[in-house]
Amino acid sequence: MSKKLLTKNEIRDILETLQHEYPAPQCGLEYTTPFELMLSLILAAQCTDIRVNHIRPILTNKYPTPENILEAGISNVYNIIKSCSFPNNKAKHIVSASEILITKFNGQVPDTMQELTTIPGIGRKSANIILAECFNKIEGIAVDTHVTRLSKKIGFTNSADVLIIEKDLMKKIPKDLWGKINHTLVTHGKTICTARTPKCSDCVINSYCRYYKSR
Repeated sequence: MSKKLLTKNEIRDILETLQHEYPAPQCGLEYTTPFELMLSLILAAQCTDIRVNHIRPILTNKYPTPENILEAGISNVYNIIKSCSFPNNKAKHIVSASEILITKFNGQVPDTMQELTTIPGIGRKSANIILAECFNKIEGIAVDTHVTRLSKKIGFTNSADVLIIEKDLMKKIPKDLWGKINHTLVTHGKTICTARTPKCSDCVINSYCRYYKSR
C-alpha cells in the first residue's frame, strides 16, 4: 500500500529550508565544456564524483575532441578509464557518443532533450544536467540515485521508477526550482541523509521527513 505523500506546501517549506542550508549547491562533476560534462556523466554511472573527476581530465587531456576519441578507439579509452566501474561498457559508450557527435551534430554536444537522449550513455537524467549546466535550459528534474533515495525517504514520491519520480517532483515543485533541486538533494544526501547512516538528529527537515517520523 502506498504511503501518504507530502503536500505541495510541505515540499515548498522543505525546499526553502534546504536552500537556506545549502545556498549555492554545485554540480559535483568538474568540467569546462559541454563535451567534458557529457563524458563525465557517462563515467559517473555507479561511480563516485571524486573518481570521475580524476579520470575524465586524463582522458580529455590525451583525447580532447570527439575526433580524437573516435580515432583512439575503444581499447585506448578503456586503458584510461579502467579504474572506473563498468569500463568496458563506458568505453564503448564514449566512442559511440563521439561518433554520433561527429556524424549528426557537427562535433558539438546538442542542446535539446530529444537530441541528447539519442547519445549512448546519456539518458534523461544526464540530459537534464547538460541542458541546465551548459545551456541554461530547464526541461525537467535530474533524478539520480541520491534524488531517488531522498524523494522516497522524505515523502515526495512512492515510486522507485526515475521517470515517475521526475513527474511526481515536477507536479509539486515550482519550475523555477527544477534546475536547483538535484544539486540541493545530492548535497543533503552526501552530508546528512547518507544511505547507510543518515544523521537524522542533525537534519533540518526531520520534522517533515516520513522516514524520520516512522522510526
